[in-house]
Amino acid sequence: MSKKYVYQFTEGNATMRELLGGKGANLAEMTKIGLPVPQGFTITTEACTQYYEDGGISDEIMAEIEKNIVIMEERVGKKFGDKTNPLLVSVRSGARASMPGMMDTILNLGLNEDVVDYMAEQSKNPRWAWDCYRRFIQMYSDVVMEVGKKYFEQLIDKMKEARGVTQDVELTADDLKELAGQFKAEYKAKIGSDFPSDPKEQLVGAIKAVFRSWDNPRANVYRRDNDIPFSWGTAVNVQMMAFGNMGDDCGTGVAFTRDPATGEKKLMGEFLTNAQGEDVVAGVRTPMPIQEMADKFPEAYEEFVKVCKILEDTYHDMQDMEFTVEKGKLYMLQCRNGKRTAQAALKIACDLVDEGMKTEREAVAMIDPRNLDTLLHPQFDAKALKAATPLGKGLGASPGAACGKVVFTADDAVEWAAKGEKVVLVRLETSPEDITGMKSAQGILTVRGGMTSHAAVVARGMGTCCVSGCGDIKMDEENKKFELAGKTFVEGSEISIDGTTGNIYDGIIPTVDAQIAGEFGRIMGWADKYRTMKVRTNADTPADAKKARELGAEGIGLCRTEHMFFEADRIAAFREMICSDTVEGREAALAKIEPMQQGDFEALYEALEGCPVTIRFLDPPLHEFVPTEEADIEALAKAQGKSVEYIKAIIAGLHEFNPMMGHRGCRLAVTYPEIAKMQTKAVIKAAINVQKAHPDWTVKPEIMIPLVGDVKELKFVKAVVVETADAVIAEAGAKLEYEVGTMIEIPRAALTADEIAANADFFCFGTNDLTQMTYGFSRDDAGKFLGAYYDAKIFESDPFAKLDQTGVGKLMEMAIKLGKPVNPKLHCGICGEHGGDPSSVEFCNKIGLDYVSCSPFRVPIARLAAAQAAISQAK
Repeated sequence: MSKKYVYQFTEGNATMRELLGGKGANLAEMTKIGLPVPQGFTITTEACTQYYEDGGISDEIMAEIEKNIVIMEERVGKKFGDKTNPLLVSVRSGARASMPGMMDTILNLGLNEDVVDYMAEQSKNPRWAWDCYRRFIQMYSDVVMEVGKKYFEQLIDKMKEARGVTQDVELTADDLKELAGQFKAEYKAKIGSDFPSDPKEQLVGAIKAVFRSWDNPRANVYRRDNDIPFSWGTAVNVQMMAFGNMGDDCGTGVAFTRDPATGEKKLMGEFLTNAQGEDVVAGVRTPMPIQEMADKFPEAYEEFVKVCKILEDTYHDMQDMEFTVEKGKLYMLQCRNGKRTAQAALKIACDLVDEGMKTEREAVAMIDPRNLDTLLHPQFDAKALKAATPLGKGLGASPGAACGKVVFTADDAVEWAAKGEKVVLVRLETSPEDITGMKSAQGILTVRGGMTSHAAVVARGMGTCCVSGCGDIKMDEENKKFELAGKTFVEGSEISIDGTTGNIYDGIIPTVDAQIAGEFGRIMGWADKYRTMKVRTNADTPADAKKARELGAEGIGLCRTEHMFFEADRIAAFREMICSDTVEGREAALAKIEPMQQGDFEALYEALEGCPVTIRFLDPPLHEFVPTEEADIEALAKAQGKSVEYIKAIIAGLHEFNPMMGHRGCRLAVTYPEIAKMQTKAVIKAAINVQKAHPDWTVKPEIMIPLVGDVKELKFVKAVVVETADAVIAEAGAKLEYEVGTMIEIPRAALTADEIAANADFFCFGTNDLTQMTYGFSRDDAGKFLGAYYDAKIFESDPFAKLDQTGVGKLMEMAIKLGKPVNPKLHCGICGEHGGDPSSVEFCNKIGLDYVSCSPFRVPIARLAAAQAAISQAK
C-alpha cells in the first residue's frame, strides 16, 4: 500500500499531530467530538518533506489532493469554480509544534469575477462578495506570488482618502469592486501575467506557498529559538470557508479558555462583527471583548461557552480558539493549547491538578523549562514595553531587563555605579578582567560574541541581563561612542536592553521585580519528587552559591578559581609570581595569595552547609593575568624592581597563537607545580576549619584537574595534590576525606577514559571546551559563520548552546561506558553551559550522569528539565 498523504478531517484525531500537524489533528478531533467545524482535508507533514526532496509537488501527491477535493465537494454539496454553487476554502499551515504567525494563511480561495458576480446577486450583499475578492487577491499576491502587502495597502489608503473615510468597512461595494480591479492591475504589473481565475490553479499555488513558508526567514529563526527541527515539516489544511464578513449578523473572534497572561480561569478574547479572522489577529480594527458577543449573538455565545468547556475537558489544557459566526451560526476554525506567560503556565498547571484534570507528573511535563527564566529576573513593565519600538536586536544571552546610562569600560561601570548611577556596560566583547564592571552594571551589551561568549556565560552566572552579538552596532570604543539605527550613543546616553528577546531600546523603560510565587514552589516540589539526577551550580562567589542554594542547587559542580585572582589585592601578587624566574620567587608570591584563597573557600563551604563543592584548579593561560595598559606595566615593573622593557619582554613571551589550546589547565600545574600546591593547601585548610566549626556537616572537597588529555598528566598533578593534602591533614591532626577528579574536555580524554578513570574519583564534562575541540570551532569566533550554517541547513542550532548529541554526546557516552567498569565508584556530571539547557539535560539523564551543574539562575530550569527527562524515560 502506498503512503497516504491526504486525510479528510473525518479520518484523523488528536493523537496524529506528527502527521497532520497541530491544527489538522485538532480539527479532526473537534470533528470527531461533534463540534461545528467547516469540513476539509489535511495534506500531511510528510508531503511537505517530500516537496522539499522533489523540488515540487509530485504527481502522486497531486492526484491524491484532487481525489480529496472531489470527496470534500460531495460532502459539503458545493463545487470548486461552479458559478451557481461555488466552494470557497481557506488554506492554512499547521506544524506539529505551534508557531503562531510564523507561516502563511490564505482565505476566500476559489473566487474569480464570475463567482463574485453570482455571489453578489444571490446574497443580495455585493459589498461582502467584493470584500472577499479584494482580500483574496491581496493575500494570494502577498503569500503565493510574494508581491508585498504594502502596495495593496497603499491602494486602500488612497481609495479611503479619495472617498473621505477612515475605516475599510466604510468603503462601498462599488469602491471594493474598483479596488479589486486596481489590485489585479498591480498584480499584473508586478508579476507580468493575469491574476489566476482557475480555482484549481489557485489551490496548487497556495499549497506550494504554505510548504515554502516552512523555510521563510521568520519561521527559521522561530524554529531555532524553540528547538523545532526543519525535518518536521508543516501540514496544509484546506477548509471550507465560513464567512464572518457577510454583514452585522456575522463576526469573527479569537479566545482563550483561561487568561494567557495570568492563568486566571475565565474566558478571555476578542470579537469583531462583520470581519474575517485575519482582522482580529492582524489588529486591523480594534475588536471588542468577547463578553460583548453575548449581547450581539446570544445563541452563538451560549454555544461557544459550551464548546470551551468541551475542549478543556478533551485536551485538559488551556485552549486558544479561532471561530466565526456566519448569520448567527457558530463555526470553530481551530483550537490549540494556548501560548502563555511563565507565570500563567505555573498557575494553570497547578489549577489543572486541583481540578483533577492532570496528575502531578503531567503538570510537571506541561511546562516549558525555558520559560522559567523570565520569572527569576526583573522584567520590563508590559504596558511600557508595548509602546516602545526596538532600535536593534542582538542575541538574548541572559534574561531579564536592564536600563541605565551607557558606559564603555569596566572601570567606568564601577566608578559610575559607586556614585549611585545605574549603568549598562557596552563593549565590543568582554574579557575576564571586565568582571568587576559586569558586576556593577545593570546589564551588558556586546557587539561580538554568541550565546556562550564570555559575556553571556558570566552574565547568566550572575543573573545579569545580557544582549550579545549585536553586529549592527558601529562601535568606537576609543572615543566612547557607538551608532545604532542612525542614532549616536555616547557615555551617559540612556538605553534599555531585554535579555530575553535581545531587543535594544532607546531611553529608559521602567522595570518590575520578579517574584517567586506559591505555584512556583509547588511545581518545583513536584519536579524534585520525580527527578533522579542531582542539580548543582557553577558558582565562584559565596553570593552566587547562596542564590543557587535558594533556587534549589544541591552543591557546586564548578567553582572557577581564576575569577578569585582578579581582585586588585591578589592580581598584584599573581603578576609577581608570573614575573618571577625562580621557584622560590614564585612560591613567595603565591604564599601571599594562599590565605585569601583559603578565605574564599571557607566562605563557599559555609554557604553550602555540607553539600558537595567541586573546585577546579587554575585553568586560563597566564597571559590573561598580565597588564596591557602602559601605566599598569610601569607599576608592575616598579613593584618588581625590574625595568619596563624586562616586564614587556615577559608579557611578549606569554603570547600564544592559539591560547585556548595553549599553556593552560593542568599544563600550568605540570610546568609550575607550586600553583597546584598553593591551591591544594588553601582548599584543604579551609575544609578542615569549616568541618571543625560544623561537626554535623560532611565537608568533603572535590578537587578537579582541568584539561587532562593523557593519564600521565593526571597522575603527575594528582601526586602533587595528594602529597600536599595529606601533609596538611597530618599536620593539623585532622580527619578529612577529599576526592581528586578531572574535567573531560579534550576528546582524547573521552577516548582513553578507562585509563583516566583508574586514577580519578570523578569525571566532570566541560562541554564548552569539549564542543570547541570536537568541532575544531573557536567558540568566540564561531558566531561569525554560524549564520551561514543555519541558512544552508548544515546546523539547526548553536552547538555551544544546545549539546551536539551525535558527536560530543557520543564522546560523553563513551567516556562513561569506558570509565564506570574500571571504577564503579566514579561519579559523573556536566558543568558546561549545556547543564542548563533542557534538551541537553534530557540527554544527560539518558546517558546516566549523576548530576548537571549550571549557572545559579538556571537551577530551577535544570530541576524541571531533569524531572521531565525522568518522567518521559519512565514511560
